[in-house]
Amino acid sequence: MLMHLMAAQLGDTAYVVYWVFNIICLVAIFLAALFGILLVLFQKSNSEGIQGITASSETFYGKNKGTSIESKLKKWSWIVLGVISVLAIVQYIVQIILI
Repeated sequence: MLMHLMAAQLGDTAYVVYWVFNIICLVAIFLAALFGILLVLFQKSNSEGIQGITASSETFYGKNKGTSIESKLKKWSWIVLGVISVLAIVQYIVQIILI
C-alpha cells in the first residue's frame, strides 16, 4: 500500500527511476561487500600465534617479504569500505529527498 501512495506522490516516471536507482545501488553495495570480504580473507593475520612463543629472529628481508601485496590489499579494503559507505549515504539521501 505504501508503494501505491508513493507512486501517486512521485509520478510514474519518477517512481520507476527511483526504484531502478535503488536496485542499482543495492546491487553495487552487495558486490562491493563481496569484494571486500574476499580482500579481507586474502590478508595475512596480524597475530603471530605460535611464532611469538618460539621467539625466532627474522631478518629484515624476511619481515618485509610480502609488504607490497599486503599494503595493496589493505589499501583496497579501505577503498571498498569507502565505496560501500558513500553508496549507502547516497541511497539514503535520495530516499529522503524523493519520499
